[in-house]
Amino acid sequence: MRFGMFVPQGWRLDLVGIDPAEQWDAMKSVTLRAESGPWESAWVYDHFHTVPAPTDEATHEAWSLMSALGAVTSTIRLGQMCTAISYRNPAYLAKIAATADVISGGRIEMGIGAGWYEHEWRAYGYGFPSAGERLARLDEGVQIMRQAWTTGSATLDGKHYRVDGAIVRPLPLQEGGIPLWIAGGGEKVTLKIAAKYAQYTNFDGTLEGFTQKSAVLKGHCAAVGTDFDAIVRSANYNIAIGATEAEVEGRLAATKARMAKYVGEDLAEASMAAFRGMPGVGTPEQIIENLTALRNQGLSYGICYFPEAAYDTSGIEMFEREVIPALADRHGGRS
Repeated sequence: MRFGMFVPQGWRLDLVGIDPAEQWDAMKSVTLRAESGPWESAWVYDHFHTVPAPTDEATHEAWSLMSALGAVTSTIRLGQMCTAISYRNPAYLAKIAATADVISGGRIEMGIGAGWYEHEWRAYGYGFPSAGERLARLDEGVQIMRQAWTTGSATLDGKHYRVDGAIVRPLPLQEGGIPLWIAGGGEKVTLKIAAKYAQYTNFDGTLEGFTQKSAVLKGHCAAVGTDFDAIVRSANYNIAIGATEAEVEGRLAATKARMAKYVGEDLAEASMAAFRGMPGVGTPEQIIENLTALRNQGLSYGICYFPEAAYDTSGIEMFEREVIPALADRHGGRS
């Protein structure tokens, strides 16, 4: 398996208590630490308002961070999981991503999805189209980006996007354009889009969910004539690791307490459902067992979120020391 790590950027209330003037240093520090370790990639989220509820706490913008992190790192790959297609015109997004790729020396990954966070959609004046329309925009937007990155311009007379000779120069440094990660597990549409265009997918990381989505993706690949085995399947994992189950519970309690100050006890407790019983929560031995079962079903890339990363790196250190060596792909590595 290959591993990436999310950088705290505020969206999940993971920079609270840090002065805004010092938050960039915190994000940069976590990324540079990841670069010096066994991580192949560093990731951010593409969101504007915090979760599990909107607050006045900072959420730093994803593509600004891509360029900034690209300028201060040298080897680690950089991605967003995932960019919402409708937040930026796709030709403009292709231009932004190509510029970031040049700044980084060819290390950008494009995580792309239809978007879902209704509160920020409406607050930013984007409305909130139906799921069908958002997915149709995703399909058209990916076509525009692929065309732009391979030919230097894009033309599409679509239902939702119309571009006419949009010049995107310079091209990304990566041959063939920036790798596309199609994120989401919608079985009828999203996974079909992934089958047509993706080099990577990102969906449900539970054993049952991952196995089901993989089977659906394989069927779509057969239908559209693409190689299922050529698509790297990934999932995101919230990590709470400890030498004992008591230590794990202590990490979960600290995460909940930090959020509760800003969103209240009930929402903070509800957010713990994304941790408890999930594959990335437990002792090193338990996490290794969980991820090994997933690897056996074809998972080959895990992107890990450590909620305390800006304050305490001991969990990251334990994961690096005990989990990654047991699962790492000996033939992988940064490209």
